[in-house]
Amino acid sequence: MPEPFAKTTSRVIAIPRANIDTDQICPARFLKITDKAGLADALFFDWRFTPDGKRRKPPSFIDERHNAGRRILLVGDNFGAGSSREHAPWALRAWGIRAIVSTSFADIFKGNALKNALLPIVVSPERHAALVALVAANPDGEWTVDLEAGQVKLPGGESFLFEIDPFARTMILAGTDEVGYVLSNLPAIEAWEAAHPARVDTARA
Repeated sequence: MPEPFAKTTSRVIAIPRANIDTDQICPARFLKITDKAGLADALFFDWRFTPDGKRRKPPSFIDERHNAGRRILLVGDNFGAGSSREHAPWALRAWGIRAIVSTSFADIFKGNALKNALLPIVVSPERHAALVALVAANPDGEWTVDLEAGQVKLPGGESFLFEIDPFARTMILAGTDEVGYVLSNLPAIEAWEAAHPARVDTARA
């Protein structure tokens, strides 16, 4: 089960390009890996490493020392397009990312992200442009993403609200998944079943 998650405060990595697909996020050759924690190096692999697996020189921006430990991405439109691989959010989480801000996300990627306690935060194009300008002017400014409040607090005190699917929000705050949610309600389920006789006559079935 994932750990409960409610809030993170971090500097931001800005990748303003649009249509970053899942093969860029986690190339297909890493799909055979089943250990989520082992996917940190797979994140944006072809941006960061040469075909023979050596780290690029100069390093890709994501490997620059000042970006180490940053947990929020600001990306362009249609993030996570392409194939429906869950390894993409796995790799993002393994690297340390907890929230991604964009004008839109591919639907399947968005669902997979929420199942892995990775917050896809949608903003308007106008808000997005302002945020890109903010990071350019203050690249070391810290943002706070507060899931419980549904709010992002920016340097200087400004903030804006965001929406997350209510059921996904409940599971992320509780640190559980669909199976864990069902199991947590097992007493109520069993009580309901005891109060409602089976509709099929098992003796005659």
